[in-house]
Amino acid sequence: MPYQAPDTVKEILKNLPKTPGVYLHKDEKGEIIYVGKAINLRSRVRSYFAKNVDSAKTERLRQRITDIDIITTDSELEALLLENTLIKKHKPQYNVRLKDDKRYPYIKITWKENFPKVMVTRQMVRDGSRYFGPFTSVWAVHQTLDLLRKIFPYLTCDREITGNDERACLYFDIKLCSGPCIGRASKEEYRQMISNLMDFLGGKSDDIVKSIEKKMFKASEEMDFEQAATYRDQLKAIERVVEKQKVFAAANTDQDIIAFAREDGDACVQIFFVRHGKLIGREYFLLDNTEGEPDEGILETFLTQFYDEAAHIPKEVLLPSEVSEALVIEEWLRTKREQKVTIQVPQRGKKKELVEMATRNAVDTLATLKQQWASDRSRHVTAMNELQEALDLAKPPTRIECYDISHTQGALPVGSMVVFAQGAPLKKDYRRFNIQTVGNDDYGAMKEVLTRRFQRYKDKSAGQEESSTSALRAVGKKVDSSFSVLPDLLIVDGGKGQLTMAMEVLKSFDLMHIVPVVGLAKREEEVFVPGSIRPVMLPRKSQGLFLVQRVRDEAHRFANTGHRNRRNKAGTASILDSIPGVGPTRRKKLLSRFGSLEDIRKATAEEIASIPGIPFHVAEAIKMGLD
Repeated sequence: MPYQAPDTVKEILKNLPKTPGVYLHKDEKGEIIYVGKAINLRSRVRSYFAKNVDSAKTERLRQRITDIDIITTDSELEALLLENTLIKKHKPQYNVRLKDDKRYPYIKITWKENFPKVMVTRQMVRDGSRYFGPFTSVWAVHQTLDLLRKIFPYLTCDREITGNDERACLYFDIKLCSGPCIGRASKEEYRQMISNLMDFLGGKSDDIVKSIEKKMFKASEEMDFEQAATYRDQLKAIERVVEKQKVFAAANTDQDIIAFAREDGDACVQIFFVRHGKLIGREYFLLDNTEGEPDEGILETFLTQFYDEAAHIPKEVLLPSEVSEALVIEEWLRTKREQKVTIQVPQRGKKKELVEMATRNAVDTLATLKQQWASDRSRHVTAMNELQEALDLAKPPTRIECYDISHTQGALPVGSMVVFAQGAPLKKDYRRFNIQTVGNDDYGAMKEVLTRRFQRYKDKSAGQEESSTSALRAVGKKVDSSFSVLPDLLIVDGGKGQLTMAMEVLKSFDLMHIVPVVGLAKREEEVFVPGSIRPVMLPRKSQGLFLVQRVRDEAHRFANTGHRNRRNKAGTASILDSIPGVGPTRRKKLLSRFGSLEDIRKATAEEIASIPGIPFHVAEAIKMGLD
């Protein structure tokens, strides 16, 4: 049967403007499922409802559209920026997006401070700091910094630097800090070292090598062999970094080389970062929802999403193929860089060879990743089959839930629920529970957590919201999808006692014969099952045991993190609540504005008083109370 647009959509299509802008497709629940931009909104939006559409993905999309919002803009550039903002905000199901929701790590240098620090961050803030990256691996960032610190021994402590401290810390003794705290490096000397570090991260290493060599020869001539040896070690460390940096182009070249590969709905983008003519790094990024998308659309989406948060905008971007929005994207990049930026598709010569090399790398990376994914899936299937056999389950446990309790001598207990689906963590379904009914009672805490979890399932099954008068409210207050599915295997962290408690809860909800449950003891990795005196011992090197251990360890980590956060929050709250004039409302405003007790302590009374609802005399009281 031919597709027919809903009547509400037909009315919208009649009144579309012919101006640039952004359109938001919504489903019957009012959720935004796609965001797009157009030079001519009328033409572009109506194309979704033509007799024939260009892909199966578009066909699936339009079947779900029940409403359309339109936002007109004054230019194509405004439409481009607004589209990118809305995609990041709403994460629509059908839009192409960078695969990881998390932000990528950067190296941050707090240049605005007198004695700048070097750190790793996932969020760039306009606070005068300098950023380098992104990196797709945190491990790679820390490995880079570990090496650079031997060349540029920067500060890592939080002490106030006056130059008058009596003793330096251990890092000075092992030559991983230049010792400004004791006056061994002046402010000017320290900042020059950090400036050299930033140049090095930006690909300018030749001048730094010459400078260190000069210092080494001078120290040697002055018979200061210990200092000369230090400079020699720095040069060796530099060589280890520089040997990976190939010379690609002229010394003033500043370019990103972008290419991608795609297969079966997966897409991998590879970027080479060339600075001062040297390849200083390369990274790959994966994209979601690329099925049915043209190559041009994938490239445009990547360019806008990547450079929206990039630490550096190069003079030149090389691409494997044309994009229709190239001039608009160039204009946008020019405003970000505050200098001319060109987008090129090289047809011959060295630049074309570089793009082809990036393409080969993208193809190889995607092939390697797909092999890893296939291998992981194979191991997961093996693990689930082993658990089915060992625990006598009716089917392989495709959804496993594990629960753990964390507290400090009974104080502020927190329960965790972690979920693994098809052998992999399903983090969107993780949940924490602040224990409300017991203190230093692990069995009672486990009973509360499981009761709350399966009460949520019961409410969801009955199509009801949880009663607001319930004594066992879960943290989220709304019934969400994480509780609407029963596990194929429920694991409680503990032995027979915890298993018995879990069985009591399941029986109370008539789920004992529906949800398989086991207890996992830590000491010997014994798996206790209902109705059996002897525990099940999974083979020591089996995939089944590895999976159970991963699930248990993740539940333990998640519970500990929740307890630590609750403990820290309680400590902060008690300190602030002890200050005259500060109650829960003002405390919440303070933490919302400054983020932590330490940042509140650093703020001035004027900054605190700028928060609506906090008068100046209370701000002064806060400063006095925290000093």
